[in-house]
Amino acid sequence: MFTPLGLDHVVLRVRDQARSTRFYQDILGCTLDRVNEKISLVHLRFGEQLIDLLPATGTEPGGGLDHVCLSIRCADLNTLVRELEQKGVTLEGKVVQRYGAYGEGPSLYLRDPDGYKIELKPR
Repeated sequence: MFTPLGLDHVVLRVRDQARSTRFYQDILGCTLDRVNEKISLVHLRFGEQLIDLLPATGTEPGGGLDHVCLSIRCADLNTLVRELEQKGVTLEGKVVQRYGAYGEGPSLYLRDPDGYKIELKPR
């Protein structure tokens, strides 16, 4: 019926859209794809996929998602860990082998400014 090709996008409710946009651009390397001003939706491109940011309302505090796994290309994950820590990013645990869409491999967890857990996993 269809062939899954990968993550298309994730929509996150965030408390401070500008702060979150800076985090995803400066720390994770996203680029601004477009903004839907009608509904205050920021589309950030991460490779072929999108991470969308919507303002949280009183009923949806940030942090309602367990985690999002982002596939990355990285020659040395331990060097990336040091670079993230130098930028003030708090990591959760150490680099650990985990299974994902592209097989078994190392990955690491970090949290964005709203407390969403992000897994970075090289292909």
